[in-house]
Amino acid sequence: MIAQYTQHAANERTFLAWVRTAIAVVGFGLAAARLGDIHTPAWSELMLIGSGGLVVLVAYLRMLSVRRRIISPKQQDDEPLAADVFLIALVVALMVMLAMFAVHVT
Repeated sequence: MIAQYTQHAANERTFLAWVRTAIAVVGFGLAAARLGDIHTPAWSELMLIGSGGLVVLVAYLRMLSVRRRIISPKQQDDEPLAADVFLIALVVALMVMLAMFAVHVT
């Protein structure tokens, strides 16, 4: 069995939750663009896809950082990582961009 398996599994579940969040936001934005009769600019769709990809990339880097902390032999404080703050800010920005996109489409 893998040492500290439960911590590693929780770390991967958190990563997958961030991936699902990015996919849901991007998918919702692209679906909203396709439902209306109004033509949306291609840059807005590319921004949604790019920001979703950025969320996945930062979530992956966060997962690697947490993995290193899990396997580290020395005791570490459970302080928030800079990636956590960045991910939250990125998702908030993604939601704002999605709201602006929805207003633009309607």
